[in-house]
Amino acid sequence: MNYISSNEKYLESALNRFIKYVKTYSESSSENAEKGIFPSTQCQFEFANKLYDEFKKLGIDDVQVTKDCYVYAHISCTKGMEHIKPVCFLAHLDTVDEVSGLNVNPKVFRDYSGGEIDVSDEIKLSSVTDEYLQQASLNKETIITSDGSTLLGSDDKAGVCAIMTAVQFLQENKDYCHGTIEIVFSPDEETGHGMDKVPLELIKSKIAYTVDGGDVGELEWECFNAYSAKVIFTGKACHTGDARKNKMVNAVLVASQFLSSLPNTMLPETTDEYQGFIAPLEVSGGIEKTTVSLILRSFSIDEMDEEKRIVEKLAKSAALSFNGKSEVLFCKQYLNMKDVIMQNPEVIEKLEKAFESANVVIKNKPIRGGTDGSRLTEMGIPCPNIFTGAHNFHSRSEWCSLNQIAKASDIILNLIAK
Repeated sequence: MNYISSNEKYLESALNRFIKYVKTYSESSSENAEKGIFPSTQCQFEFANKLYDEFKKLGIDDVQVTKDCYVYAHISCTKGMEHIKPVCFLAHLDTVDEVSGLNVNPKVFRDYSGGEIDVSDEIKLSSVTDEYLQQASLNKETIITSDGSTLLGSDDKAGVCAIMTAVQFLQENKDYCHGTIEIVFSPDEETGHGMDKVPLELIKSKIAYTVDGGDVGELEWECFNAYSAKVIFTGKACHTGDARKNKMVNAVLVASQFLSSLPNTMLPETTDEYQGFIAPLEVSGGIEKTTVSLILRSFSIDEMDEEKRIVEKLAKSAALSFNGKSEVLFCKQYLNMKDVIMQNPEVIEKLEKAFESANVVIKNKPIRGGTDGSRLTEMGIPCPNIFTGAHNFHSRSEWCSLNQIAKASDIILNLIAK
């Protein structure tokens, strides 16, 4: 059955809900997160509190916003459904800080049937060049974009919307039999800290699903192993007019040589599918000390170890060539959830049945990134990821399909059914 995706009432409700969400500023801050500030921005509390109020209006009494900005809600099973294992659904509150999420002005294109979408004077979307948009046009889906001056924020407000629309359905259809549901909306997923203070003591479910994917049908249960790295180059300063051989060591030049020595075949822009990468993100400092921040990604632990060796070797080589010094600091961010999920096949079996019942064709694909589910899986709760209908993440050309959000709601309802 398609509970929501074919119901005009819930489609319109989901649209209004989604527009309200993306207009709510909840951008996280990578800079603050690196300083240990959690949540990294206070505006995430504003979104959390609005969701708390929405739960209450829908008649959900067992809901709270924790001191660390997690929204937790519990919905009891219907009578006679106590034997069904509880399921937890997760989505995140924050939007990325790479592109502004302030003052989002959404634009709605109903019954899109192809051609060009004018996001702004500079940004155009076309079904000719975007295969996902072309497929959406065949189904005459409703497309939402920003006005091109900001991102849209469907990562992950589309996921929040799908979950809340399913909650609305349950509250308005008391004859729908279902198991116990737990819902967690987390802060700071985009900074990589979304599960740092997750209230595990509240979560009773042994099965969970993040609603944080892309195109309709995507089912993701393997992801990168992820490490961050800081490479610190130490130089020796003196007056440039007095610089002599070996008297000055310019850490800026050492860092430059290190960056230019990174293999071109191991960059994010030259890799795809199951290929890992090494990505420099930021350079800061001066002659005496320059720091390069990178991220390392690989689906294999062995390959990750090799990426670490490459970074250490190239850093040492660059430092020695200028008589400087180097130090490399690695920090684990999350691990591939594949092994844990394969040990718990029921999690995927339930999801496959939910897709089938919603008439959605499964698209198994690896996540070239990670989700809160990656870390939750490490914590002992296997947590694959399902689609939201969001596309062109983290950009001003981001778009989302209302109909695909609704399909995600159908999947959620199928997962908790008897």
